Amino acid sequence: MTAYELAQVNIARLKAPLDTPLLKDFVDNLDPVNADADAADGFVWRLQSDDGDATAISVFDDPWLIVNMSVWRDPDALTAFMYQGRHREMLSRRREWFQRVEEAMTTLWWVPAGHRPTVAEAEDRLLHLRTHGPAPYAFTLRTPFPPGADGGARGADRSATSPA
Repeated sequence: MTAYELAQVNIARLKAPLDTPLLKDFVDNLDPVNADADAADGFVWRLQSDDGDATAISVFDDPWLIVNMSVWRDPDALTAFMYQGRHREMLSRRREWFQRVEEAMTTLWWVPAGHRPTVAEAEDRLLHLRTHGPAPYAFTLRTPFPPGADGGARGADRSATSPA
């Protein structure tokens, strides 16, 4: 039986460039929040550039979008990290730094243990959620599916550009 881990992607549309005073508190807290994630129970991996965060990594070819992508042991581990400590404080201030959007900006999916998702894979999963709603292929914490629910039909073995 294949073991699974939980991948998550969260994108946000900036209100201003990262080097402006409006985003200073957000930028100043990136390293501490990322260090908290790295040390969190159930944390497996996170997307990062050579600078240690993902703010320079392009998503949807839009310079105003930033991406956060990580892999966790399970939804409980992810939830525990999201809603405690410094991350919770930053989450409560998100409206200061990011535009409010109507479309889904976050999704979850199960990956085989050891798989590290790509940005293209995350974009595909998020577009799937926006088009089809929660399903085993892409879901939310409010609409979870068990590991392996999609039978691996569209996991790491298929191209992110494969049709739904």
